[in-house]
Amino acid sequence: MKFLITGGSGFLGINLTRFLLNKGHKVVNLDFADFDYPDCKDKITDYRGDIRNIDAVKEAVEGIDIVVHCAAALPLYSEEDIYTTDVDGTRNVIEEAFKAGVKRFIHISSTAVYGIPDHHPLKEDDKLIGVGHYGKAKILAEEECLKFRKKNYCVPILRPKSFVGPERLGVFALFYDWAKDGHGFPMIGNGKNRYQLLDVEDLCEAIWLTSTLDEESANDTFNIGAKEFETMREDYQAVLDVAGFGKKITGLPETPIILTLRLLELLKLSPLYKWVYETASKDSFVSIEKAESKIGFSPKYSNKDALIRNYKWYLENLNNFENKSGVSHRVPWKQGILKLAKIFF
Repeated sequence: MKFLITGGSGFLGINLTRFLLNKGHKVVNLDFADFDYPDCKDKITDYRGDIRNIDAVKEAVEGIDIVVHCAAALPLYSEEDIYTTDVDGTRNVIEEAFKAGVKRFIHISSTAVYGIPDHHPLKEDDKLIGVGHYGKAKILAEEECLKFRKKNYCVPILRPKSFVGPERLGVFALFYDWAKDGHGFPMIGNGKNRYQLLDVEDLCEAIWLTSTLDEESANDTFNIGAKEFETMREDYQAVLDVAGFGKKITGLPETPIILTLRLLELLKLSPLYKWVYETASKDSFVSIEKAESKIGFSPKYSNKDALIRNYKWYLENLNNFENKSGVSHRVPWKQGILKLAKIFF
């Protein structure tokens, strides 16, 4: 089949590109960022364009069998960029895919649509209350997709937990940087909360399942996450153990730390945004029973496996991004004033 991946230059995009190429399929990328992966660059069709540009979208969807819509403006982008990309851009892509006769449109949403929940595990029919512009925009993007389901279009929606693996940096690079330099790491609260993650390879497998199974099974909304996970303290400690310096996770009092991080975010001195620090001390996990029973989703990696796999990739590729920073998952985020806190751990 011929797949179009929007946002294919990003962290999920490159992992999905490799996954699909390994299965013998053709891949088309649509992204405004460079596709700078030498192992795949000559094996795909690469369109440089913005999903907010109708003409760019029309060109990219021509002759496509399945669209996997990964492109999104992440929480560190401006409010305008988040809404115009995540909502208007989603509308553009699904409309043009529908007109072009694309068979399926797989939308990558987020568990951020559930906001800060009051119960666990979260299920797909729970109330949607997004936190911040990103969470709210993801809800609106799903609504655009549901309009086309009503037109009998096959639109699987996946809501992955935060996912890690090769090429993932962003906020996780902060943790890995401290681990490699022989430092411990602070955690908001006592770390006894359970916070589910996901390995990107397992997410690629879920995308594959919804692209190949019959429409009756695939045309639905699914939570995607690790099946095996422990407490935050236990899962993140596994990385410090691999680092080999004998350092530990240190719990910090929740309320004063959150208040401090709110102020630092307001002053633009910290890369951590509300969704990260407001949920870090809370339980956060979803039920994957629906995906297991309906599409046969069976994740290979536990939280610990995924974090360690990502950390080892980070160490092996450190020279490629050591002096880079930005607002995407593909580069480390600037640590800001938090870099000073490193000396205390």
